[in-house]
Amino acid sequence: MNVKTFAGILGADFYSGVPDSQLKALCDYLMAEHGLDPLHHIIAANEGNALAIASGYHLATGKIPAVYMQNSGLGNIVNPSTSLTNPEVYRIPAILIIGWRGEPGVHDEPQHIYQGRITLELLDVLGIKHFTVSKETTQTELEAAMSDFREVLDSGHDVAFVVRKGALENDGKISYQNDNSMTREEIIRHVISVSGDDPVISTTGKTSRELFELRATHERDFLTVGSMGHASSIALGVSLQKPGVKVWCIDGDGAAIMHMGAMAVTGSIAPDNLIHIVINNSAHESVGGLPTAAGKICLPEIARACGYVRVFTAGNYDELDEALKSAKEGSGLTFIEAKSRIGSRSDLGRPTTTAIENMKAFSGYLRNMH
Repeated sequence: MNVKTFAGILGADFYSGVPDSQLKALCDYLMAEHGLDPLHHIIAANEGNALAIASGYHLATGKIPAVYMQNSGLGNIVNPSTSLTNPEVYRIPAILIIGWRGEPGVHDEPQHIYQGRITLELLDVLGIKHFTVSKETTQTELEAAMSDFREVLDSGHDVAFVVRKGALENDGKISYQNDNSMTREEIIRHVISVSGDDPVISTTGKTSRELFELRATHERDFLTVGSMGHASSIALGVSLQKPGVKVWCIDGDGAAIMHMGAMAVTGSIAPDNLIHIVINNSAHESVGGLPTAAGKICLPEIARACGYVRVFTAGNYDELDEALKSAKEGSGLTFIEAKSRIGSRSDLGRPTTTAIENMKAFSGYLRNMH
């Protein structure tokens, strides 16, 4: 189905959400139609944030907002869905548009399998009526589903359209880019050349894929293939139990923003052996390239305000190498922002080890360190 037809049937004038590759047609359509006009479209920090923003829109206008997300983000909306928008609380309606990763019977990456299996069940538990959109869904069928949903929305309940792979199409294509010179893969290459045998925790998406391809052996690396936004917290937990070891976290700007409160907790504890690197391309690149808020805020100043002791910004490889060397040789909770352009190799592969194999190898490596 053409995404313009899909959006027209939903009839929403305001969207907020977190980009998803399964919903790329919708995300590109929204950028073409509204860009980042906050009166019509806001890319949120996380899915709960998106639902709360949408709730404010409804309170101010009385109109029905739309909230888009990957199904992995359902965990982030459980709290506002049950204690804010729920009809037993404030009775605030919203249309949820959910990309169905890990759909049973459809090949996908391991981090999506369980979430995909329970997606519809989770919506049922939350009391959210849902309709599945596939390639075969006709305009008439979608109109009928939306007609049925109108009564549900009018009673203060959320509804959901669960979108299967390839269900939405967009005629136009949007290219996302910035003016930075460094590439993410080369930044990671510089990091591991300095980190040596130190443990590395990498964030979700292409960062972990590139780290895997750059290493001949992988026991030193924990690839956080799911759990977007939590890599730095994992690194904090590791660093506290290995005080004599430098622990490196390779994070992304979208991930860091998604659960930015983690930086406050890390800064308040301030382990002197943790090095938190945020590769900032100001984009959700792994799911299409839509912008994050990182292009309009100062992550290093946020880190400093949170209690990070040593803070660096690198816009080129010389600055990066200087910051990495200082982090390796010095002491104190360290934050490094590495500014990257958008893009990756067309032949970039995926990890060939399973998540369990990665966990066992990394945990064994940590436990054998002195």
